[in-house]
Amino acid sequence: MIELQTELEGKQTYFRNMVKYRKRLNYCLGDCWDYHKGCLDSALWREGGETIYLRLPFKVLEGELDRPNALIEFETPYVIKHVVNTGLDRSAGALGAVSGFSQFQDPLDRDGLIRDKNEWEENGEQAVERIVEHVSFL
Repeated sequence: MIELQTELEGKQTYFRNMVKYRKRLNYCLGDCWDYHKGCLDSALWREGGETIYLRLPFKVLEGELDRPNALIEFETPYVIKHVVNTGLDRSAGALGAVSGFSQFQDPLDRDGLIRDKNEWEENGEQAVERIVEHVSFL
């Protein structure tokens, strides 16, 4: 994991402002959200079973995350690498995947080794700058 020092940390906006730009800037709401916190994820690079993501974590200051008027505050963004198994899942849980109870396999490594850290730090910072340029902050 590479933490990024950017202008985004501590900035506040309404969740509706992020919804407005997230698709255009290729972000999705990370699956680790709840009503009081969440993150926006964007894939910076993908090859085979390896993906390097930019993650923009935030906390909800007012309201609930599933509402457009939720006030959010960004925390420290970071770059992370996930390594997933691209082969068949031969575990006992594979039957659940086939029957629809489990949609995805867990990553083999949620925080894989990132080579060329300076390059990914720069790429992540540039991606965060695009967010700062497009989103209205309070």
